[in-house]
Amino acid sequence: MSSGSGTKEDPWVLNTPSGGSEYLMYQDEAADPPALVCVVGATTLKYHLRCIEDLHTMLKEHADWIPLGSADEQKEAKEGTVEAWGRSASNPIGGWYGLRKGFRGRFGMYVPPLLAHLGLAEVENLPRNNRMRAV
Repeated sequence: MSSGSGTKEDPWVLNTPSGGSEYLMYQDEAADPPALVCVVGATTLKYHLRCIEDLHTMLKEHADWIPLGSADEQKEAKEGTVEAWGRSASNPIGGWYGLRKGFRGRFGMYVPPLLAHLGLAEVENLPRNNRMRAV
């Protein structure tokens, strides 16, 4: 389940792919660079706002399921996952989509449910090893 319009006043209320945690996301277009803000409990993560369009484009080009592979910034991301792509020098921004040093990871956990909410992707909702693909 998800709700909200994606503003700070009315954020998207989303659930992690495993369904274990609820979190909030909203767009901050006034930030430099424009940001996608993710609030998980007392923790705030920020990603380049363009990650929504860039991830959707990558998924369409991939044309199949791709594992999410969520990992903290300090841990290596498994190759061939959404998380690894979100850190890769070969993605459209040439590196991390995460904006806040020390909190740049978990791209594969928090961004995919938003794409599903926006109707851009399908995300599996299993206890572990979830995947996504473009719609």
